[in-house]
Amino acid sequence: MQLFHSPRYTADIGKHVMPMRKFDLVRDELERQGLAVAIREPEPATDEELLRVHTPEYVAAVATGEPRALAESQKFPWSPLLALAVRYTNGGTIHALSAALDHGVAGNIASGFHHAHADHGEGFCTFNGLAVAYEHARHLGRIARCLVVDLDLHYGNGTASLCAARPGFFNLSVYGNYYKENRAHRDVELERAPDTENAWSVTVPNGANGAQYLDIVERALGPSFERARPDVVLYQAGADPYREDPYSPLDVGLEDLYARDRMVFDACRRAGVPVAWVLAGGYTEDISKVVAVHVGTARAALDVFGR
Repeated sequence: MQLFHSPRYTADIGKHVMPMRKFDLVRDELERQGLAVAIREPEPATDEELLRVHTPEYVAAVATGEPRALAESQKFPWSPLLALAVRYTNGGTIHALSAALDHGVAGNIASGFHHAHADHGEGFCTFNGLAVAYEHARHLGRIARCLVVDLDLHYGNGTASLCAARPGFFNLSVYGNYYKENRAHRDVELERAPDTENAWSVTVPNGANGAQYLDIVERALGPSFERARPDVVLYQAGADPYREDPYSPLDVGLEDLYARDRMVFDACRRAGVPVAWVLAGGYTEDISKVVAVHVGTARAALDVFGR
């Protein structure tokens, strides 16, 4: 299983709720546990690749830092190193999808950035690596249809918005926090995203335990595969449903998140569909627990697909 990572994935953003350094910590822990079979450094995403999804004005703003409000619309302080980091993390997802098509499974030790829209960022997401990777593979003629399985705590609003203009791009978001207008909404019973033709919204009620959460995910997966008929799956494996996460209203443990990951990989293997996985979320104060969730995703992929 090829994994992708670069020291350039991180930039110094000061003290921040989103610990970018976790990408390096996950890589280190995978190596310590002997789970890093083949870690490769990707090339950064190019202008051409980003512009298939994002507007020229937004790509230029992130590159130059001006206008600053647009360059920082994802809630990160802009710097040249940040501008480089987001190109490398998106390049990692491009490479992971390609490797999955070649070998059945691959992973990028970075996020999918599912809150990013075509013309701006949101929620710590600058460019939408899921859509960028899909469009790159489609441009090369390798795929026509892609299903994003998004199991971050928060609704993948950016990805859903990008599905609207892409009939072969599908998004299943199973979430415990709704997200819109750059703000999370904790109670999904009060407000949730509507379903669209190719973006499906599945809520997890406040207080759901591990068994309930897994049942909701399982019941959503089958119909999504049937409707999307994907050539490849992009799996966004969120760490933030974890019960100790400050944003999570769920009672979901580490063992439940491993079972969730294994469920997704099992579904892909049964369907004969390649899968590229990325990380997402995770704000628990003890960062070692965030790392443990992400390492569990890699372990689940290896347990299903082998080394």
